[in-house]
Amino acid sequence: MPVRQPLVIAIDGPAAAGKGTLAQRLAQAYELPYLDTGLLYRAVGRLAHEAGVDLDDPDAAGSVARRLQTEHLEDPNLRGREAGERASRVAAHYPVRTALLAFQQNFAHRPEGAVLDGRDIGTVICPDADVKIFVTASPEVRARRRSDELIAKGRDAPYERILAETRERDARDAGRAIAPLKPAADAHLLDTSDLDIEAAFRAACQIVDDVLARRAERD
Repeated sequence: MPVRQPLVIAIDGPAAAGKGTLAQRLAQAYELPYLDTGLLYRAVGRLAHEAGVDLDDPDAAGSVARRLQTEHLEDPNLRGREAGERASRVAAHYPVRTALLAFQQNFAHRPEGAVLDGRDIGTVICPDADVKIFVTASPEVRARRRSDELIAKGRDAPYERILAETRERDARDAGRAIAPLKPAADAHLLDTSDLDIEAAFRAACQIVDDVLARRAERD
């Protein structure tokens, strides 16, 4: 459905909760641009590597981050292991984080609004988002989803190992000093443990529609 006023939807949550798929579906349904913020650091790491930039140089990496364009996120190689390793190196730099904060906020402030998904969208990137949804699921369900996904791609992914990694990552994300993973105080919690994507999508649409209905009443 067309959106007549700017609408910013912030989708946060842990890995394998379904937030990426949900965010893409919402962007399509409400005709909004979509940003997968998880690709930003991967793109910076890849661009820095291709330019021969020292990934451990904060200022040099920050300069690359400031030149990042939306089209750089379309590279299919950003999903690979090497891109992830480079991302972890550049993400440690304050100039990179500052540049990507500005990138995300500029994306969100488009005239029509946007849908962004990540881990700190509703708390740090877009604290004034019109709709905030924190998508979660039990560690066991998320580990099973991730294990099944990797096995389908022909990779070795024992469930117990994935579950241990999931719990470790949850603890690390929730305990970090900068932008820890947590729902915003005004976020709508959406537990997808017992929901397929269609049911989760309907629930998310109901949340958005309720916000739009309240907006219409105010106007």
